[in-house]
Amino acid sequence: MDDGGAGTPAPAVYTEVEELPEKLAADGTTIVVGDPAAATTVRLYEDPRCPVVEEFEATGAPALREMTLRREAKTEYTLASFKDDRLGGDGSKRAVNALRAALDAGKFTEYHAVIFESMTENELAGGYTTASLLELADQVEGLRSKTFDSAVATMKYKDFVTASQKTYEAAGGDDPRGPGTPTVAIEGIEVKGDRYGWLFEKELFGLLLNAAANSPRT
Repeated sequence: MDDGGAGTPAPAVYTEVEELPEKLAADGTTIVVGDPAAATTVRLYEDPRCPVVEEFEATGAPALREMTLRREAKTEYTLASFKDDRLGGDGSKRAVNALRAALDAGKFTEYHAVIFESMTENELAGGYTTASLLELADQVEGLRSKTFDSAVATMKYKDFVTASQKTYEAAGGDDPRGPGTPTVAIEGIEVKGDRYGWLFEKELFGLLLNAAANSPRT
């Protein structure tokens, strides 16, 4: 792909999610997925046990994934675990820990997709466990290893889980419980009010993303 001969050729799009860059940001809690140079930044606040997040991931989120593959957007994830306090158990904390371990293996994006595709089934069984998280990891080629399995079993990243939850709570402003999940902010502007429902319609969410991408930047 090029720009018609003027200037520097544009970088090729990613063809598969496995190609997407992913890293832990300098703040120690934000997981960034996509081309670091992408013009549009989308921040997501998600809890692995939240059914509304599961709905978002199955409906509107594919529009963001397509933009990310085209290098037009990058996603900043903040992973919450407050659902454990409301539902009992420690499934959210275990899932967030496992997602952090998957990041170290370069497989966060693929494992994140598997986690939410399987949320309902796991929640009906009482929430994520070490065994279920390792079983889900079998669906991601190259993820299972002694290092990953040990990190999941021992809660290696429990400090990350705690810090990430605190980051989520701080994003709530006047509400110390946090902003709710999913919360989506495009270029720092939270999607809320009448447009919140657009998050669950791929075409409408795509319109929001494209509008942000095409807005003049100061």
